[in-house]
This record gives sequence, structure tokens and C-alpha cells, in this order.
Amino acid sequence: MATLRQARGTLYPDPVVGAILAEYGGADSIVVHLREDRRHIQERDVILIKKAVKVPLNLEMSVNREIVEFALYLRPYQATLVPERRREVTTEGGIDLKKNFKKVKKVVDRLKSRGVKVSLFIDPVKVQVNKAGELGADMVEFNTGRFSESKKRETRLRQYKKIKEAVSYASSKGLVVAAGHGLDYENVKDIAKIRGIEELNIGHSIISRAVFVGLVSAVEEMKEVIRVSRKDG
Repeated sequence: MATLRQARGTLYPDPVVGAILAEYGGADSIVVHLREDRRHIQERDVILIKKAVKVPLNLEMSVNREIVEFALYLRPYQATLVPERRREVTTEGGIDLKKNFKKVKKVVDRLKSRGVKVSLFIDPVKVQVNKAGELGADMVEFNTGRFSESKKRETRLRQYKKIKEAVSYASSKGLVVAAGHGLDYENVKDIAKIRGIEELNIGHSIISRAVFVGLVSAVEEMKEVIRVSRKDG
């Protein structure tokens, strides 16, 4: 919604209204990604959404100093640290915790000192899970991008197995597990069946569906798909 608004420089569609409608449709949390270049969501949106909804607000963010300071001021329920590259259309992969350990550690500690629950967006790899535990993260969100984008059945199954094993491993380490990136009304069925995943973060496909059926219905439909899949899993 914010991307559409910014493309025309208008005051609509307002992401704050969207968040309220998503909550009405049954969304369990609202996710916003405040990027360094402010290409879509703005500080004003984030502040008002936090005030407007009763469900938890999950702020996706980089470790950029300005963004971190804003998060410390806002104190969202949850902050999810993600890597960020200026020219990417959307987040392209998980954050490398081994390579960026010290930098991420400082941000994790600062956020937790303000009572913010911290999640780390990582690829489904054991070494990354281990580093997340060392960093003191509350949870990890596994990147389902490669699974979602797989065209060949063999590749898809391989990626699915990696996610399933990573979920089990992270759970054994005491981490709460989430998953997201590229999930839609079809491929989410398999991911939702994985025991141990407690949160699914889905945005683009729901907003795309909302163009045709409205946001409330789009959220309700996704919730039902997930419910049935978990029941059958």
C-alpha cells in the first residue's frame, strides 16, 4: 500500500487504514519495513499504526544507526533485523550473523534493553541458528525465498527439507520460529504444515489478492488456508 502511495506522491492508500482492516480480517500482527531510503513506509505510518492496532507491531529494520534510534524511540512489540541493499526490490536473503556478529550484537542488546522482542531474519542454516542463539535473539525468521521461487520439484523439495530441519534445530535451541518471504496462497500450504513454526509473515500476496476481493477478505482467506493446512499437516 505504501509503495502504491509513494509511486504517485498521493495521500492514499493510507497504510494505517490498511493495518486496521488487516486486523479486522484476523491478522495476528502487522509487519512494516522502514527502509533507509524511505521508499515506502514512513515514520508517520509506523507511529500511527502502533497507536491504531491492538495486535503486535513487528518492525522490520536494518542495523542502520538512524533506523535503530527510531526503533528505540518507538518500542514496537517486535523488531526483525534484516539485511538491506539499496537497489533490491525486496529483501533478497537472510542476514549473515557470522559476518556481522558484532554489529548485530550491539543492536540486539540495545533493543532488548528497551523491552523489544528481537527476531533475526536468516537463511535456514544451522550455523546461522547457532549465532542467533549466541546473540540472545528471542526468535528467528527463516527465509523461505528459495523455496517459494523454486521452479523444479526437486529443488523445491530440497529447500523444503532444509527449512524443516532448520525449524526443528532452532526449536531444540529454545528459539521461537517464524518463516516468511515469497509465501502465497498455494506454497504456504506446505510451510504451514511444518511443526514448530509459530509465525508466518506474509505481505505481497495478500495485498495483491486484496486488489480483487478487498483486504479483509484477503486476510480471512489466507488465515483459512493456513488453518486447514496446519490441521491436515
